[in-house]
Order: sequence, then structure tokens, then C-alpha cells
Amino acid sequence: MISGARSPEAVLHEVFGFSSFRGLQAEAVQTVMRGEDVLVLMPTGGGKSLCYQVPALCREGMGLVVSPLIALMDDQVAALRQLGVNAAALHSELEPDELARIRADLSSGDLDILYISPERLLSPGTTRYLAQRRISVIAIDEAHCISAWGHEFRPEYRALASLPELFPRVPRIALTATADPRTRNDILMALGMPQARQLIASFHRPNLFIAARPKMQEMRQLEEALARFGDAASIVYCGSRNKTERVAKGLNDRGITALPFHAGLAPQEKRAALLRFRRGEPLVIVATIAFGMGIDRPDVRCVVHLDMPASPEAYYQQIGRAGRDGQPANTLLLYGGEDIARARYWLEQSSASEAEKRVMQARLESMISLSEAVSCRTQALLACFGEHLEQPCGHCDNCLHPVSTFDGTDAARKALSAVYRTGQNFGAVHITAVLRGKVTEGVSRHAHQHLSVFGLGKEHSDAWWRAVIRQLIARGALRTSGEHGGLGLVNEVARPILRGEIKVELRQDPTVSLREEGKGNAAETLIGPAKSRFDALKEWRRTEAREQEIPPYVIFHDSVLREIASDAPSSLEALGRIKGVGGSKLTRYGQAVLETLAAKGS
Repeated sequence: MISGARSPEAVLHEVFGFSSFRGLQAEAVQTVMRGEDVLVLMPTGGGKSLCYQVPALCREGMGLVVSPLIALMDDQVAALRQLGVNAAALHSELEPDELARIRADLSSGDLDILYISPERLLSPGTTRYLAQRRISVIAIDEAHCISAWGHEFRPEYRALASLPELFPRVPRIALTATADPRTRNDILMALGMPQARQLIASFHRPNLFIAARPKMQEMRQLEEALARFGDAASIVYCGSRNKTERVAKGLNDRGITALPFHAGLAPQEKRAALLRFRRGEPLVIVATIAFGMGIDRPDVRCVVHLDMPASPEAYYQQIGRAGRDGQPANTLLLYGGEDIARARYWLEQSSASEAEKRVMQARLESMISLSEAVSCRTQALLACFGEHLEQPCGHCDNCLHPVSTFDGTDAARKALSAVYRTGQNFGAVHITAVLRGKVTEGVSRHAHQHLSVFGLGKEHSDAWWRAVIRQLIARGALRTSGEHGGLGLVNEVARPILRGEIKVELRQDPTVSLREEGKGNAAETLIGPAKSRFDALKEWRRTEAREQEIPPYVIFHDSVLREIASDAPSSLEALGRIKGVGGSKLTRYGQAVLETLAAKGS
């Protein structure tokens, strides 16, 4: 039991091994220490957990953390136990002996922090039992789940509004990495804490390289994007279960270790995939959004989207799973006109109210605009959260390789005319063939070689015309419908273009290879003896983690091992000065780390 009358600064240093708070952590901790409610928005990897863990260890009683996923709870508990904190998680997959130990610690008051799902917390028996215990703080993690406007809404979270009645005078801290102003307000109202202080950190993640590309040859583009990360972990997001399995198989056929992950898999398959991922294996997880929320693995080096996310919030949350260790990581969105049109179609078919649809449509259109942006992509993304970045970021594709634009008015008119004159029933491939003057089987069957638009764009390539059509879909001038995605005009947008009343600026799609773009693998920054020491430390950590049956990163993050490898400390005192090496870990692992360094001739 660590809880006691110690200052937050002392706990931060002695338990967690950090010399000072960063960003808004100190303000968040002090707010809770005063017994006040607070909403904390920090980007993934920004250190949100310390905002409630530190006060939980300083205030009298046990910290209570409401968390949505078992994997997330287990990772957090394992990490805290490494620090000497008596933490536990109450969930449905506990072994009988572990459940008995937790109950005993609860009865004796020896538990520092308890993680629990909202369903378990609000069950009558659990509520009555915990109400008799002294609670130091209540943390609601992944708080966007409580909002009907959040991208991962969970209805059971709404019942957390009863917490003030169940645990009066206990300060609450709600935490999330992504929430626009509307979602933030909904979180506060749903939790019954409208007067809570709001602490909002910058959403800017300078270590993330952000890129988007039109789909050309999807699997080839994906393989190129992953090429540099064979010795690391990557996540690929797909819009459907079938696609995750198809893409995972395609990657394995190309010699890239990949596992599918979606809600339709058998529980044992999901557990096996998650175990391999948490164990630190260099692999690719190909997943729907069922994978990711609360993923703690810090060394994910690449996140790729193969389908259009529903909103900038969902997109930001998912790319935030890369580079949690602060080291460089790549993100890539591959998108196409069909993706855009399909997303709009499903939104139209939604059973949501008209008011909800309007909000969802605004978010989807922001996501589409972000994909087609010609200026700094990070500035455009941050603007979705109400944040203004003064200067271009310098770490997105548009900053590194500025996009050329051209007057596409004539091209747009030709493409729209071709869609209209072919009857508004044909897809982009057929329209491109007509414009290029290619007598395909389909063109011949429908006698479209006799149309006035036939061959009007023969000087341009298929890819060039597909880009024009894609951008007209993104602008809302074209829509798709029917089983085969036939293109049709959206009259109110297309008519002014056809009449020549407005100028249409189009972007020139980039030609830089995906193998050349981005930030590469962070581990490559170490060379010579330091790289050798780093590899030896990782091997020692892998063995230690296997023996304890815990993820390697809960022992030490790569960033800590990298600093140890660079500094090559020769004494426990010197090792203890490295950020992230707290008292418990120094006692537990210090000698083994020094021996590993000595064996490499440090």
C-alpha cells in the first residue's frame, strides 16, 4: 500500500522516476488534490494516466479508475505493479485465486488503485461494497465513450452520471485524447459535472508524420508503406471484417507477418492476436476499429487507414496509437472516390435523427476535406479541434512535398459532361475510357464511342482522369449509387461548374514513393556500441517479460532503454537518474541492467 501523506512531486519522483511534471499534468493533479472535478484532454502518449495515478497515491483512500477494456486495464495494472503500486482490475476474465486476492486487499484496505469497467462498477452489489470504502479519486478514462457525439460511444457509460450520489465529495477526473467542443460539453453534462475545470493540451504530435494518398494499387501501396517497419509493430485499419482478413492474408502472402482482428473472430483468436501484439512481436495487426482503444504498446511505428474514417476525431484517435513513446512514427490514409461516396451513402441510410445526421455529415465532410488538403495537413487536422497552429508543421506530406494545383475547370466540365451524356449509370473506369477514347467492350456495347465527349481527354492518362473524378466526388459534384457505383450529378454543385460560372482548382497527385516518405524507424537513431547495447537490453527485457508473462514495455519503454544504451551508466546511482527508472524498478532490475551493459563492454 503506497497511499499516504506525500506530495505529488515526491510520488512522481520516487514511484514513477520522473523529476518533473510536463504540460498540463501538474495543473490536473493539483485540481484533483483540491477535491475539484476536472476534464483533461491530452493527446495519446501525453501522460494522461499520471494525472489520476499520482493523486490516487497522495490522497487518503483507494483510487477508482473506470476503464472500457480488459486489455487496457490489465496493461495499466501490470505497469503499476512494476512500480511497487498495489493495483488490481475487476473484470470477467479473472482467475479465481486472483479474484480472491483482490477481495482480500479490498477488505483490508491495502489496494492503492482499482480498475473497473462501468458495467461492473454500477452493478448493485459492487456499488454497495465500494461505497463502504474510502475512495481518493474517481477517474473516467476514455471519456469520449460517454458522449453520444463521441466516435466510440458506449451507452453504458451514460449511467456514470450517478457517481456523485454513490460517492459524494469524491473528486472526478475525466480523460480523453480526442473530443471536439461539442463532445467535451456532452461529456461534462453526461457526467453531471458542468462546472468542472477543463484542461486542454495541444493536439499537435510533432513525432507523427501525417500523409494521405489516393488509392492506386492498394496492396502495393500498403506494402511500400510498411516496408521500413519489418522489425517493429504496425496497425492497418479497414472498414469491414472481410477486408481485414483479405488484407492480412495478402500481407502474409508477401512475407509480412500479419494478423486480422475484428469483433467477429472467436474469443480465443482475438486473445491470441492481442497476446502476440502485447508481447512485443514485430507484426502487423489488420483491424476494424474493434482494435485499438486503450492499446498501450508504445512502439507502434506505422498506422495505415485503407478506408475513410468517419470523422477527424476517429482518425486522430487511431493515428494516435503510433509513436506513443515519443519517437518518430508514420501514418498514412489511402482513400478513393468510392470510399468517399460510400461513406456519404451509409450516412444517408443511417437511422439517426436529422440533427444527428447533420453533425455526422459535417464531421465526415471535414475528414474528406482533410484527405484532399493541399496545404499543411496537420494545420487542417488541428483546426477540427479548434486549435490554430501558427506555422506549417514540417512533418506532413504536403509540407515535405508541396502539392501542385492546376486550373481544372475544363477537365471538370468534360468529366461531368461524360457522366451526364452516358446516362449517369456508369462508374469511373467506364467514364475514363470514354474520355480517353478507348473502345472497350462496355463502350462498344452501349455505343458510347459515338458520343460528343468520346476522346475529349485522350491526352491524359487513366490515373489523371480518375483523380479528377475523385476530386469531383470529394467536392460533392458527383455521387455514386447502385450496386456497381454508377456516377451521377449532384445538380446544385455540378450545374455551376458545367455552366462555367465557377473556377475549379484541382490538386496534382504526388509521385514520391511511399518507401521514401516519412520518418523511418526510431531505433535507427542509435549506431555503433550504443545500438549494440540497446539490442542487448531489449533481449534482456524480452526474457524478463516472458518469465513474468507481462508485456515487455511495462518493464521499460524503448525510450528508457534507448537512453540507458546511450548513457551507459556504470552504477545504480547513475542508472537511477535516468528518466523513467523509479525506485521500485531500480531495486528490481538495476543490477541486471548493469550486468547486461557490462557484458557488452559499456
